[in-house]
Amino acid sequence: SWPSTCFSRHFPALKAWRRPQSRPRTAARPLTCTSGEKMRPILLKGHERALTRVKYNADGDLLFSAAKDPKPTVWYADTGVRLGTFNGHQGAVWDLDVSYDSSRLLTASADATVRLWEVRTGRELCQYDHSGPVRAVAWAEGCQYFATAAEPFGKHPGQIAVYYCPSDAEEYDQLPIENRVFEIPPEVRASQIAWLNNNKEILIAYDDGSLRILDAEYGDELHKFNIHKHRIMDMQFSIDKTLLITASYDTSSKLLDATTLEVLETFQTDRPVNAAALSPIREHVIIGGGQDAMSVTTTAGQQGKFEARFYHMWYAEEFGRVKGHFGPINAIGINPDGRSYASGGEDGYIRLHHFDPSYFAIADPVPEDFDPLSAKKKMEEAGLDVAEMGLEFGEDEEKEA
Repeated sequence: SWPSTCFSRHFPALKAWRRPQSRPRTAARPLTCTSGEKMRPILLKGHERALTRVKYNADGDLLFSAAKDPKPTVWYADTGVRLGTFNGHQGAVWDLDVSYDSSRLLTASADATVRLWEVRTGRELCQYDHSGPVRAVAWAEGCQYFATAAEPFGKHPGQIAVYYCPSDAEEYDQLPIENRVFEIPPEVRASQIAWLNNNKEILIAYDDGSLRILDAEYGDELHKFNIHKHRIMDMQFSIDKTLLITASYDTSSKLLDATTLEVLETFQTDRPVNAAALSPIREHVIIGGGQDAMSVTTTAGQQGKFEARFYHMWYAEEFGRVKGHFGPINAIGINPDGRSYASGGEDGYIRLHHFDPSYFAIADPVPEDFDPLSAKKKMEEAGLDVAEMGLEFGEDEEKEA
């Protein structure tokens, strides 16, 4: 175990020092189980069109999915059995978010509505009308408020709107909070949305590759960060919300400090990246994507490069791939217990993977140029007590130091 995530961000190289030896860099290989057979997923077929989002609830026992069809779906995360669908939308569902207690679900759709559902019964609780297709929705911390991002439509500009939605309400106000509807600049469109800083700020990802922070009360743009060169397709926090991973059409995924939005690591690929997620128990990143969906029908699976790719979080070393989809991977979600993950593809299938024990026995790759003495010296210069932290260095290295 390690002292803290913050420590690991500033001294990532030290996290490998307890491992017995460095390994030579090798090409990524398919992840396999202990018997030598490839890890076999559970194939979920409940959507008629391409997946747009897969997301686990906080307990990890339910998996929610949205697609370019109008029926968001909930599944048992362990077995993949479909629990039910939420019927009511008239267009593609672009995004969804489930409350922390798994009692309420928000879905954002191209039919220009956000709908609130009771998860237990599938009953629609409220419909929130917008001026254009809604691309993103996110609960605030505490799940008493939520924010939406709508695209421009006709004479109506794109908008960010904040709604009050208390958990104990008998009736819901269908209108956003007064003076909390903010126009999106006409030159960009929002693709993702999230809350920051105890609900005081809203983080928005745009199709120009930028991340912008808005004041959640007044709508003022506080900061702008040019993270990518093309549209940001996905962004997800680590389980403790200290890290943020982005995925972009510019063929890269980036790991950010969730507080400063400083880029800590870049995962460069040779294909558009549509989704990325962080493991809650290992220092691993899962990235998915593939070539443009318009060209899929003329390209074989191998050529289209539709695998989920596994990287080490700090060394950006690719150590494994999981194949299976017959189109680009559009969505990835990792179970909060870290023992399974789900991917949703352009082929309309969800592939639910439960990791074999051999995955947890994989030794993380260590760069050949790793220098523990240099890392130790940096720690001591920073005023950190190596011995108190329980970090161990080899006898030979101690003598040389």
